[in-house]
Formats: sequence, structure tokens, C-alpha cells
Amino acid sequence: MPGIAISAIVSAAGAWFSDHYGMPIILMGLILGLAMQFVSADPRTSPGLEFVGRTCLRWGIVLLGFQVTLSEIGALGLVPFVALLVVMSAAILAALVGARMAGQGLAIGILAGGATAICGASAALALYGVVGRERVSQAQFTLTLVVVSVASALAMTIYPELARVAHFDARQAGFLTGAAIHDVAQSIGGGYAVSNAAGAAATVVKLTRVALLGPLVALAAVVIERFDSRGREVSPWKALALPPFIVAFLALVVGHSLVAVPTLISANALLLSKGLLLLAVTATAMRTRTDLILQLGWNSVLPVLAATATSFLVAFAFALWVIQ
Repeated sequence: MPGIAISAIVSAAGAWFSDHYGMPIILMGLILGLAMQFVSADPRTSPGLEFVGRTCLRWGIVLLGFQVTLSEIGALGLVPFVALLVVMSAAILAALVGARMAGQGLAIGILAGGATAICGASAALALYGVVGRERVSQAQFTLTLVVVSVASALAMTIYPELARVAHFDARQAGFLTGAAIHDVAQSIGGGYAVSNAAGAAATVVKLTRVALLGPLVALAAVVIERFDSRGREVSPWKALALPPFIVAFLALVVGHSLVAVPTLISANALLLSKGLLLLAVTATAMRTRTDLILQLGWNSVLPVLAATATSFLVAFAFALWVIQ
């Protein structure tokens, strides 16, 4: 209980700051969690922080399945869907190149690229379960979460204004904000900052990205687990085995597509998912030593920055010349 209680208190404080000062809630949870990292030195908090960082995360990801249906993905249209896949692929490729230029491993590139391509901190948390702590340190992972959250917050402020300067219509502005902003709420909010029609378009684009979380985790598992730590080749079918929470997420997406879910249930599921993910990132930050983060050089943020810049440029180009 001590670890769970302190996670809940710090998360509630982060939610209060977010509500009163307009800061992204995930970013506030990360900042306050890092400020409170000294509590992890008390062994009584370890079981609770571990539980919140793993179990709450998994349930938070699962509940995201209530937010998207296959019909919504189909409503996007073939050309925007292919354009979205190109934007996501470019972001992941840029992160892999950035990681290589910075002298970092494949796992960090996949983590940064996947977080940028899908849904920010939520995707990073899901991918971290596949990548593993032995490949990416807790400090590097937390720094990735912070940089992704900051980049998403800046994008939510800047991209709508750029859409106005470029004289984008609602469909173009919705594609740009839905395809290039990391966090779900900030991506959709960026669309609505342009217009209601742009917000509706951004919602469809962004939820399509969320639905692709499962396939991306599966692909990451195949790439990461192709060889085990001793260099022995691993069967692709064994590597393809998804974590149970990702299977549950995909099952909810399919179930929600086949059976109409009352709006009240869907809305409460989204609220609960946000709360669980906030608890997870707060606990993760509290378990990270800030001195180790400070020892990481500038090259540690290069994969996220490369993926963010690339996703914006490619999405902007598609919105300008292809999306009509």
C-alpha cells in the first residue's frame, strides 16, 4: 500500500497542476514523479511502485481499445491511410537512424520511433514491456518519456498555427495534427484548435494510429527477439507472441467494432485509462534516479527529436500536396 498510496497522491497533484495551469497531465506526472524519486529508496514502497508501474500500465493500455473501431479506421479512406502509414514508418526510420548516429542501440530507436509514431507515452510504456530493461535503462526510458511529452506539448501549440498559415482546410489540418502530434488528447485538441471539422478529422486519424499499437508491438517483438541475449536464433513465431495486455487491447478493438458500446461506458473507460496511465508514468518516474538521467548526454534525446521532426515534415507534405 505505501507505494500505491504515494503514486496516487503524486498523480493527483499532477492532475491538479494540469487542470489549473494548462500543462499536459502526463508531463506533470513525470516531473513530479522525478522530484519525488527519493521515496523509492524506502523498501516499503518498492512492491507498490512495481505494481503501479506494470499492472496499472497494462490495464490502461487495454482500456484504450474502447476508443477505436475498425469502421472508424475504414472511414479514413485509402489514400489518407497509406499516407499515415508512410508518416509513421518515416518517424520510426528517423528514430533508428538517430539512435545509430548517437551510438545507441536498436532498442532505443524502436522505443523512440514507436512512441512518436503511435501515441506518445502510452506507446512507449507498451513498447518498453517488449524491449526490456536489459536493453534500455530506466533512466533512458524516463528521459524518452519526458522528451516525447515535451515535444507533443510544443507540437500542440505550434502545428495548428502552421496549418492556419498554410491555409489548410479542415481535412488537411486534421491530418497534420492527427498524424504528427504524439499524445492522443493533444493531437485531437490540436485539431479542434483549428476548427470543429478539423478536430473531427484529427480524431479519426489519431485513433487509427492508436489501433496500430498492437501490430507495431508485434513487429517490435519480432525485431527485438530475433536473437536472444546469447546470440542464439529465436523462432519468428516465438518472437511474434504478444504480451497478454496487447492481445486484450486488440480483442477490445474488435469487440467494440462488432458490438455497440454505450457512450457512457466508452467515456468512463477513457477516463479510467488516462488515470491508470498517469499512475504508471508517475511510478516509473519515481523509480528513476535523476542523477543517472543527468549523466545522459544530448545524444540521448536525438532519436525522439529526429522522429518528431521527420513525422511533422512528412505529414505536412502529405497534407499540402496529397490530402484534399
